[in-house]
Amino acid sequence: MEIPVIDFEVLCGDSRKETMELLHQACENWGFFKIANHSVDVVLMEKVKRLVNLHYEEHMKKSFYESDVAARLKSESVLVDTDWESTFFIWHRPTSNIHEFTNISEELRKTMDEYIAQVTELAEKLSELMCENLSLEKDYIKKAFSGKLGPSVGTKVAKYPRCSQPELVTGLRAHTDAGGIILLLQDDQVPGLEFYKDGKWVQIPPSTNNTIFVNTGDQVEVLSNGRYKSILHRVMADKDGSRLSIATFYNPSGDAIISPAPKLLYPGNYHFKDYLNLYVQTKFADKDPRFESMKKMAKCE
Repeated sequence: MEIPVIDFEVLCGDSRKETMELLHQACENWGFFKIANHSVDVVLMEKVKRLVNLHYEEHMKKSFYESDVAARLKSESVLVDTDWESTFFIWHRPTSNIHEFTNISEELRKTMDEYIAQVTELAEKLSELMCENLSLEKDYIKKAFSGKLGPSVGTKVAKYPRCSQPELVTGLRAHTDAGGIILLLQDDQVPGLEFYKDGKWVQIPPSTNNTIFVNTGDQVEVLSNGRYKSILHRVMADKDGSRLSIATFYNPSGDAIISPAPKLLYPGNYHFKDYLNLYVQTKFADKDPRFESMKKMAKCE
């Protein structure tokens, strides 16, 4: 099963229409895809991965293998309601809490800030393309996600440590993401991420060629009135390596009021006879303008 790849480089060329349609299908039918030739500095991406891996080795690895989770793996047949991960979460916007992590090096702080600035731009560009495909105003998602201080941006930094008995525990249990648009910088060697599609789990291979993996969260599904899906996914533990995951969440602010975009709602509260009258006049035309007319008619009653 070939995962859709959205090539941002051709969005300004002759293949724009086909690429936009591919993005639309990916959001409707998959809920996840890859972005190639994006605007994020690939040297910066590699530096973030290197510094996070170094931080894990120096400050997280030892404590994880000394944790209760690691001890339970030796004494229990199967670990339920448990995730085999070592992780922390950084808020970037509207305010940053990165300075609360006193063991994070200054180099990692600065590098992460530079990376997040570029990834946030990419998220907002992607949101504009989604709006275009949904026939919404260009900045509809950004405005819907904004409270008093704009959308929220945060990053879950995780390592899924090498596991001697991966059949006994899941790296991260199956879930959908609560927020909006998730942009993942992941390991280029160790697998483990899986998405549920068409009744089976699809293995997501490690990222190559500096692609960024994207999935849509619950709030995009709500805002799009179910057109764009948030999809169940999980991480499997691995016996041969420790997997890196740097997932940045472009989310609504806490005070944002989320609801389906009115333009994407079906009409309601109308008399069927009124619909039939309109239908007789427009039977062989596209149905969408008919639905819009019924919305306006229902508002006037």
